[in-house]
Amino acid sequence: MDSIEIPVERMDRDTLNRVIEEFVSREGTDYGEIDYTLQEKVTQVRQQLESGLAVLIFDRETSTCNILPKN
Repeated sequence: MDSIEIPVERMDRDTLNRVIEEFVSREGTDYGEIDYTLQEKVTQVRQQLESGLAVLIFDRETSTCNILPKN
């Protein structure tokens, strides 16, 4: 996989919000028994990105973004 990590602190806030919204809206991003609103999910993911627990990855082959746990 040909991918690069995108530093979230260098992204426009609105653009980052749209990327996070798209990510949390994907099928298979179930958060368990509690039903969170879209905004709550976005806030949780943003906090994980800003704290370094997760990273934003751009896949050059598919031209898509993904958010993954930091290893």
